[in-house]
Amino acid sequence: MKMKELPISERPYEKLEMYGESTLSNAELLAIIIKNGTKEESSVMLAQKILSLRKNQNCKEDNLRFLQEISINELMSIHGIGKVKAIQLKAVCELAKRISRPIDLLKRKITCPKDVANLFMDELKVEKREIVKVVILDSQNCILKVQTISLGGTISAQIEPKDILTEAIKIGAPKMILLHNHPSGDATPSRADMQFTKRLEEASVILGVQLLDHITIGDGNYRSMKAMMVLQNQERNETK
Repeated sequence: MKMKELPISERPYEKLEMYGESTLSNAELLAIIIKNGTKEESSVMLAQKILSLRKNQNCKEDNLRFLQEISINELMSIHGIGKVKAIQLKAVCELAKRISRPIDLLKRKITCPKDVANLFMDELKVEKREIVKVVILDSQNCILKVQTISLGGTISAQIEPKDILTEAIKIGAPKMILLHNHPSGDATPSRADMQFTKRLEEASVILGVQLLDHITIGDGNYRSMKAMMVLQNQERNETK
């Protein structure tokens, strides 16, 4: 059935206007972005074909994260999805990722590992590469700056303690928290993660910057290396 043959209340554009975006299925939302179908297939049918590609990404039903990883060429392999539509879809995916990033971070006070996890979980849990960030704090544990140190690879292979400490020393910050994601979704720190954390803490003590914690982010879960007793912080009443 062509789109114009559907009842008005079942057409994606009209349905969203009448009932709100939350009432639309994933296919209907994608259909609005695709806009036009082909002579043989409606935009909703094309959207359903795009959603079927998640099987190649081993994604569960209703998991749309595969759209962030799928390539323009893979989208264009579907008849009716040309380069322009594929690019539009990728642009929407990137917008969704950026929307999930925390805003107004500066001056927020960190009182526990959960504060850090809540700020960065939505952004990092969808990443397919390892991202390392340093949260630089003042003496009251308020955020002065967040710096991305590395993209991709592993923390032990890509980074040296000096890379992490440089900015904190440069701006005279007394404290910092390290965090990175595990693309596997399991936040459990590896042995290499823990060994690196100990090296970093030793260097931070020498250079006068307190490493309050190293937090690993998974898919909806996190681990605090301070809570795991990997760190030996001197100061009390910090992240617990």
